[in-house]
Amino acid sequence: MAIVLFHAASSLGFRTHKGGTYVCIEGPQFSTKAESKVYRSMGFSVIGMTNAPEFKLAREAEICYASVALVTDYDVWHEEAVTVEMVIGNLNANTANVKQLLKAAAAQVERERRCECASALKYAILTDHKKIPAKIKKILKPLAGKYLQKD
Repeated sequence: MAIVLFHAASSLGFRTHKGGTYVCIEGPQFSTKAESKVYRSMGFSVIGMTNAPEFKLAREAEICYASVALVTDYDVWHEEAVTVEMVIGNLNANTANVKQLLKAAAAQVERERRCECASALKYAILTDHKKIPAKIKKILKPLAGKYLQKD
């Protein structure tokens, strides 16, 4: 999924970066200059307020997940003052771009999943399946039913 988004973004002429490290902070807030300098000194490429819950939940549900960072400002990376007007203007521009990106990427997504995330829960249930009560199997069915042996 990530590679599809990357190629779609490149083909649309959007600025892309392959790789990097994301730090998730509590939000909504702007980082202080000191916080941003610390994050940068630690090697983080992007500071954001989402992703951590989403990627964990997607993985647990065996859903392919790729992050598209829609940058609203460069914080202290460029030593420029960040204003609410700047953030909102960039946010609006990003929204238009991501709509184009999703349309382009959706046309390229393969329907047959051969990715690692398609079987992320394969070894999640280590309990002997014969010892799992039927009631619990029913609860687990939406996420892990394909891995529970038939009795």
